Amino acid sequence: MDGIDAGLEAIAASPWALPAMAVLVLADAFLVVVPGEAAVTAFGALAVAHGAPPLAAVIAVAGAAAFGGDLCCYLVGRAVGTQRWAWMRGPRVRAALEWARARLERNAAVVLFTARFVPFARLAVNLAAGAARVHPPRFLGIAAVAALAWATYQAVIGAVVAALVPGGPVVAVVVSVVVAVGIGVGIDVLLARRARRRAAREGSA
Repeated sequence: MDGIDAGLEAIAASPWALPAMAVLVLADAFLVVVPGEAAVTAFGALAVAHGAPPLAAVIAVAGAAAFGGDLCCYLVGRAVGTQRWAWMRGPRVRAALEWARARLERNAAVVLFTARFVPFARLAVNLAAGAARVHPPRFLGIAAVAALAWATYQAVIGAVVAALVPGGPVVAVVVSVVVAVGIGVGIDVLLARRARRRAAREGSA
């Protein structure tokens, strides 16, 4: 355990720590299997358990990377639409894109903000926002606020767990990531249930 703690402390103190986290967060905007959320939460825990990197720096770098990833998805949607590549025509992606389009027409600000916290919805909403030509200044403003809020939320989960749970960096990182993943899974389950109920109501109408 001491060796692992020392390894985590070395990672936290490395000048490459935050750039590596930024790469993961940026890639997470396109590939939902990339553990961007877990990386931010882990570094939030290290910021308290080890004292480095600073929590404010974790939030700032993660927020900037998240904003950059969302902007790239928006630009892809704006430049090529949502039917150019085969993976965009899959049933799950198509359903997500149609869901995003319908809600963007009703309330773009709320949808863009909340989608930042739901991995698959995040990708679909940003692509659909670009394809729907959501006004760039409006998108940029909402995306920037949402990215900073998301980064703060993920990092603070790690920081709070590290402050409350004894056991050093290893325990802090493991517990905080488990908590963050559990919250994410819970949100996904609730959203799926709401979607099924809505579909059932519309089907019976």
